[in-house]
Amino acid sequence: MTVATTRRSSQRPSRRAGARTGPRPARRPGLLRRIAARNLPYQILTFAVFAAGWELYARRQGGLLIPSFTETVRATVELLGSAELWRAMYVSNQALVIGFAVTVVLGVPLGILLGRFRALERLADVYLNILLVTPMAAIIPLLVMSVGFGLASRVILVTIFSIVMVVVNARAGVRQVDPSLIEMARSFGADERAVWTRVLLPGALPAIMTGIRLGLGRAVTGMVIVELLMVSEALGGLILEYRGLFQAPLLYGTIVIILAEALLLISVARWAERKLTRWARTTTARSVR
Repeated sequence: MTVATTRRSSQRPSRRAGARTGPRPARRPGLLRRIAARNLPYQILTFAVFAAGWELYARRQGGLLIPSFTETVRATVELLGSAELWRAMYVSNQALVIGFAVTVVLGVPLGILLGRFRALERLADVYLNILLVTPMAAIIPLLVMSVGFGLASRVILVTIFSIVMVVVNARAGVRQVDPSLIEMARSFGADERAVWTRVLLPGALPAIMTGIRLGLGRAVTGMVIVELLMVSEALGGLILEYRGLFQAPLLYGTIVIILAEALLLISVARWAERKLTRWARTTTARSVR
């Protein structure tokens, strides 16, 4: 009994008092390394270099038509405090909100159907190609002649500008779903409704959200172009007015505000994309490991 006990104890690994077992916890990176890993410092550095270059070029070569960076900042602050700008933004964003809502309601289901049914894609593919290659400025006279100068024409043009991105990305999202997942679902007794809700739509959601984000940027572009080329009102009217009066700081300030609105909307869309497709990023990280 004593010999067996001694033999078993000799086979056990020796443990020192207070020694840790298992993998050591990863050390937390330092403050400088955490800051360097973020995108914000690089973006701030790039913006500072751009602002300095703009200021130097405007002071040396700018003249009347190119204001300096500091003049543009002052004009932007002045515009943000004026009621005229907010009235123009209200009018412009009416067409943006309604047109983009129509884009999402029509574009996402249409893209999903085109990706699922090949016969339907053969009928609609030529029209998608037409929208992709047609200059949107050439459609404006047709809208004016058929619809008029009201809100409806602006909404239609915003929708035409953005719906192609939504449809194409939704179709690509359905196409990239692994067919073996659909076959597996059917082998477990899933009907067509279950295939749509459990396989196709979750698998296509990352591409759909990407299309919505890209379409939102195109919708802002359509909102401004229709006001510049068709209806001289709202934000487009302000741009034309400041250009005609050679008020370059106010002109640049208006463009900066439009760009800031577009970046804000795209950031919101990217945040929603991260929230809704968190599972996709987790699955990708696991597959990489």
